[in-house]
Amino acid sequence: MVRSIRRLKKFLALSAVLIFFLLLTALFTSNIGIIGSVGEGWVPLTASDLSGIPKSVIDDATQLAQQLFGNYQDKYHEFINQLLAMYLEAKDRDFVVLFNPGGWGWSSVENSLGWRSIFDGIKSELESFGYNALFLNYRRTEASLRGAIDEFVEAVTAYPSKARDLASRVEFLTSHIPDLKVIIAGESNGTVISDGVMDILRDKPRVYSIQTGPPFWSKSTMWERTLVLENNGITPDTFSRGDIPAMLWASFKALLGLAPPDENGRIFYFLCAPGHDYRWQYPDVYHQITDFLKKNFDSKSFPVEGE
Repeated sequence: MVRSIRRLKKFLALSAVLIFFLLLTALFTSNIGIIGSVGEGWVPLTASDLSGIPKSVIDDATQLAQQLFGNYQDKYHEFINQLLAMYLEAKDRDFVVLFNPGGWGWSSVENSLGWRSIFDGIKSELESFGYNALFLNYRRTEASLRGAIDEFVEAVTAYPSKARDLASRVEFLTSHIPDLKVIIAGESNGTVISDGVMDILRDKPRVYSIQTGPPFWSKSTMWERTLVLENNGITPDTFSRGDIPAMLWASFKALLGLAPPDENGRIFYFLCAPGHDYRWQYPDVYHQITDFLKKNFDSKSFPVEGE
């Protein structure tokens, strides 16, 4: 018995040391997100031919990478390549729509039933206005234990470095591509980062955001050029409202097989959140997003000069 207690104490002590080490690693190691085209899985954008890129663009990418990742040469070079690849993909486009996922931050729009349909709807609307849009995924976290710890540390501090990382990419694009507009799409806790980006880029009039299901502990501070949906028009979003008892009850029923889990939104895969589900076919979601797009981007909706 005594020996078993000693073993347990050693196990707990080693576990505590390991967790402490991982937390320190997450706190003091700079990370880099990955940008990929929607529809191509998690294949990062890469720039293999730089001949068509102006030297001023390359110089700015190098300077920005130095500011963010100067002490980490592998991340420094990767970040430069991603910036230049984004530039090449976006330079002949009117719009970039960039998906910032919920959950742990390593999902893609293809794995989100709701936002997959919303992306299709936004694409159709922008094309009807005569625009050519580029749709991108932003994976802010690597799919690993270390990535999950890094995401947790960032989440409790409102994602300062991840918002700065994404904001720097968006500002780089809009600075070098005249008239390019960017829509930052945020889902669930990904809306916290989206709102942080909008705060950093508050003076950039060509940057917009569409957010669905923000956490109840986070309220948007950037309503200008931002659409925030906290209700899908069918079922109140228990996650945005902070209805913890309803989420626990729904999770318990799903665990016992008393309710189909697919009927509920999910928080980190295991916690059910009724109403935390936004799809293009929901009338309220459709109307709010289309109204936002028409108001800001449909030239027929702009006021005539002199009126």
